[in-house]
Amino acid sequence: MSRNDRIYLDHAATSPLRPEARAAIEHGFDIWANPSSPHGEGRKARGALEDARARIKAALGWDGELIFTSGASEAAALALGGTRPGLRFASAVEHDAVLNAAPDAHILPVGPDGAASLAGVERGLVAVQQVNSETGNRQDIAGIAAIVHQTGGLLVTDCAQGAGKMALAAEADMAIVSAHKFGGPIGIGALLVKDFAMLVPSGGQERGYRRGTENLPGALGMGAALEAASESYVDPEVLAPLDAFAEEVRALGGEWLSDRLSDPTPYIRAIAMPGLSGSAQLMRFDLAGIAVSQGSACSSGTMKRSHVLTAMGIPDELADRTIRVSFGWSSRRAEVERFCEKWLAMAREAAERAA
Repeated sequence: MSRNDRIYLDHAATSPLRPEARAAIEHGFDIWANPSSPHGEGRKARGALEDARARIKAALGWDGELIFTSGASEAAALALGGTRPGLRFASAVEHDAVLNAAPDAHILPVGPDGAASLAGVERGLVAVQQVNSETGNRQDIAGIAAIVHQTGGLLVTDCAQGAGKMALAAEADMAIVSAHKFGGPIGIGALLVKDFAMLVPSGGQERGYRRGTENLPGALGMGAALEAASESYVDPEVLAPLDAFAEEVRALGGEWLSDRLSDPTPYIRAIAMPGLSGSAQLMRFDLAGIAVSQGSACSSGTMKRSHVLTAMGIPDELADRTIRVSFGWSSRRAEVERFCEKWLAMAREAAERAA
């Protein structure tokens, strides 16, 4: 099977580079000077960097500040480690990068539907994601922000799975963004901040809040990818086969985890197959030329059980049979149909063996 024959349905891990982003990156390589240098070449690079910053903020509808980072993990570390000392809170379903950035955080539980509970939260820095990378559940950021702000606290929201696909969580005080999740380049992201006063300066570049030479080609690619994103990240017609597929999944005894969620998004689906482990499913899909995953990309290569599904109270046996399929800007209807056909064939084969 050639590379071009394969079907890629793991966009929540990383999305293919958009052609507009590739062209912008190549242009960035022509502006090769250090944006912090005072000479003419450096000033030209600085102008391009600031133009990219303004374009990204405009595309995201963000009227605060923007600090370029190497990605979402660095942005999370900057947000949770760069604010002044105080209480830290994080929902139980946050990405590992957020939880690792605040190891002393008080963990906020979630219900069986994945919605975070802020009961007992106090004034401090609260981290609640916009969209979960494993289930696709969306949190009520507006409602959560109202509670956090009522206590006098600050809300940092991981928007890595939402930026470029839906309206940004504008109610947040800080937002984490990663370019490669929406068709931009790997190695560039941003921390959006309502006010620099929320952070403690550390010196260096990015207004003194982040050290390291700015990644100009990456910033240009990130801006171009955001501007190329359509209002509907994935054409609903592409995902239309999933409705009938969900009914067949239920009829075969599988579980469509979106049925449990408080606010499922269409781009990420978690599905449990009866009679076959998630790891076995992944291998069989891969052999069939279809790339899917089991949980977050950062932990799917380990034997660790999903902390997200555990926090939702999903039984271990069910969690172990769950895979994630995620769609993106380059997904086509025929690819979605092929995935559905293969999943159903595997489930029926497993049922026949168990009979």
